[in-house]
Amino acid sequence: MVTRLDIAEVLAAVGRGDRGAAAALARTGDGDLARALASHLTAAADGSVYDDPAAFEAFISGGGNVRLYRAVSAVLAGLYDRVRPDRLLDVGTGDGRAVLPALDASSHRPSALAFVEPSAALASTLRRKANDASVHVASAQSYLDSLDATTTFDLVESTFALHAIPPDERDGVLAALARRAGVLAIAEFDVPAFDHGSDAHLRFLAESYARGLAEYDADRDLVAAGFLMPVLTGQLAPGAVRSTWEQPARSWAEQVERAGFTEIELTRLADYWWSPGFLLTARGRPDRVSA
Repeated sequence: MVTRLDIAEVLAAVGRGDRGAAAALARTGDGDLARALASHLTAAADGSVYDDPAAFEAFISGGGNVRLYRAVSAVLAGLYDRVRPDRLLDVGTGDGRAVLPALDASSHRPSALAFVEPSAALASTLRRKANDASVHVASAQSYLDSLDATTTFDLVESTFALHAIPPDERDGVLAALARRAGVLAIAEFDVPAFDHGSDAHLRFLAESYARGLAEYDADRDLVAAGFLMPVLTGQLAPGAVRSTWEQPARSWAEQVERAGFTEIELTRLADYWWSPGFLLTARGRPDRVSA
């Protein structure tokens, strides 16, 4: 049987770019994670995990995501009640799983809703659910670049989406948002700080993904093949399509502050198999906040 340490060795081979050796080692195991890795590493490399969203939708519809998204939506609803935004921008909206229940639960509904989602498939689902919103199929940066200089938002939010933007590009997105947002709200994961590819990092990945995969039953193979395994190996394999660049909560706060935001606050949301979820709120510095 492949132990957790052996899974870390599989991941080390992935990090060295030796996909064949990693697959061979994974095939010697009989755990769910070993089998999922063996199947994924034997298959041809694929594109973005969001190109065909069936696996992603199964992932966020099950396991610990049910409790996590319920907590996020409740916190966002409370934020809408306090801030009472007229213009709301949601970046990386997905299928609306966080924002739409929050809007339904809040006593205040913004008069202008702008949702930005780079996946055309997820955006199509979102359009069917959110008839009164403007849905844009675009990256965060391309959408912001398309706005005129006077466009601002009372509240800009993003739930578990900004980690999909490479750090340098994310600096630019946050700086652009600081000039347009009255209030910023970001939900992300407070991941531990590791040297990338270190033994401690690989053990953390192995243990965490084993926990996450165990939360699924009927959809386990779909979630593993179409989402979790590409995300896991994409963090490590040279030249792979990478889907995530995460960091500890304090690093998020530092990055947001560098971008020009102030009054930064961090609030814990919920425990989760990967790392605890948290909400970051901050004040922007728009030249003109829409009333």
